[in-house]
Amino acid sequence: MTTNIFLEQPRRGKTREAQLTPHKRSAVWGQTDMRSAVRSQPPSEARAPRNRTLTVSAEEIPALEPFVSAVGDLRAGFRDDMLVNGDLLECLDLIPDGFFDLILLDPPYNLDKDFHGRKFSSMKPADYEGFLRSWFPAVCDKLKPTGSLYMCGDWKCSSSMQRVIEERLTILNRITWQREKGRGAKSNWKNSMEDIWFAVKDPKHYTFNLEAVKMKRKVLAPYRVNGQPKDWDDTADGKFRLTHPSNFWDDISVPFWSMPENTDHPTQKPEKLYAKLILASSNPGDRILDPFSGSGTAAVVAKKLDRRFCCVEVNREYCLWTAKRLLLADTNPTIQGYADGVFWERNSVSS
Repeated sequence: MTTNIFLEQPRRGKTREAQLTPHKRSAVWGQTDMRSAVRSQPPSEARAPRNRTLTVSAEEIPALEPFVSAVGDLRAGFRDDMLVNGDLLECLDLIPDGFFDLILLDPPYNLDKDFHGRKFSSMKPADYEGFLRSWFPAVCDKLKPTGSLYMCGDWKCSSSMQRVIEERLTILNRITWQREKGRGAKSNWKNSMEDIWFAVKDPKHYTFNLEAVKMKRKVLAPYRVNGQPKDWDDTADGKFRLTHPSNFWDDISVPFWSMPENTDHPTQKPEKLYAKLILASSNPGDRILDPFSGSGTAAVVAKKLDRRFCCVEVNREYCLWTAKRLLLADTNPTIQGYADGVFWERNSVSS
């Protein structure tokens, strides 16, 4: 029987968060070790038989807990492939500077959002920028001189992210990806796009593997020269062309109930999305840092693509999901939408 695990905040007098300014309080919310205890909850509503959403049962927890490190473990000594359950602000000084080839950032957006009991509240743009500045400079220190960083955002917080990133790094591009999921709006346009800012420490020296992130697209109007395909391949599966990646991605499927990578995390990023970032901006054996790990997509994709990782996440339930996903990656290293060394369009034959 599946049991949901929630984190419970102690209620002993005034908490440290209550004494902070708005942006500091939000930063602490995002990554504070509340000395939380895992407690069993009544079983969630029964899922459909074909629902493949990943869950962790009470019986699985003892086997997964050894894969989750505490801040004390990090203090005892940093090592590769650490999944740390704790406060980012406490962890940053314990993570080596100038060490990572790539950093993937997916912080809370400037929205009201409930992350299984940990609530983030929207705020004025200036306060949100203060929240970002409370941890972003220290995160940048973790990059190698040739390192790259990606930060995910939406239309509401994207401009704030741009301003804060430019204070420490050089922005090279903004990727916009189509996020076809969620309800429509009644009095506004449906929000179905998100941004990813791409920045580097040194714009003259950084990794970008073009060949690793080409897209295989169906050819709708095949052009031939002397009867032979021009810039496309005629295969048993159809007519395809390898195309250069652009900064607009319309081939991403947001995880949903029929996908084995899906979890109950409210803002989970797709493995295919992170695979593009990791393949483009790192090499096998490189080290990747994810300070807001969530359900662990960055760590899982890093493992599948032969990279090392360090991820930090305050919610212990999410850490247990990550641990289970990492174990499953040992026997199933596939990434939906990525096969034969190329990315495929949605709903194409090999995706």
